[in-house]
Amino acid sequence: MNSKKILQLNSSIMGEQSYSKKLGNAIVEKIQEKYANSTVEQLDLVESNIPHLTPETFQAMFTPTEHQTEETKQRLNLSDKLVAQLFDADIIVIGAPLINRTVHSSLKAWIDHITRRGITFGYSKEGLPIGLVTGKKIYVAMSSGGIYTDEQGKANDFVAPYLKSFLGALGMTDLTIFRAEGLHVTLVQDMALEKGISSIVID
Repeated sequence: MNSKKILQLNSSIMGEQSYSKKLGNAIVEKIQEKYANSTVEQLDLVESNIPHLTPETFQAMFTPTEHQTEETKQRLNLSDKLVAQLFDADIIVIGAPLINRTVHSSLKAWIDHITRRGITFGYSKEGLPIGLVTGKKIYVAMSSGGIYTDEQGKANDFVAPYLKSFLGALGMTDLTIFRAEGLHVTLVQDMALEKGISSIVID
């Protein structure tokens, strides 16, 4: 089968001890087993310390190319690189631990930088949003101390719904989530990561 370009994102603050990173690594290994000679580019969003948007950067994002100054282009340099990296990948693996019911701020910062009108999304004549990042496969390696797949837990999970909704709005609708959950639940914690890894199936 054809080789793939894999972009692996990590948004955990736990380094090599991170369960979402371990689960993400397992997903990458499975992809490489299916698609021989695939390449992997890793981006640690925490270590990279991707800045949150400033008013100046946000304004630069909406400045037409023909009106951009050197200062404007400099403000967009990081965003441009992240967008190019995203478009270059065939498969994106996102390590997303659930922290205080939602994603870590480093992942939110990355999402803000890749959300570019006219580049990663646009609008139809009727004013409806159109995602422009198409043809990508997204795998999310999600970890959580509690269990968020039962009826009670779903109401407190703002990771999976958010990523499905927002990445989908950018055109990345082919998204699969694998979970290592219950990592702080006594009855299941010892097998939580193994269960998550065993659930991995690559399309």
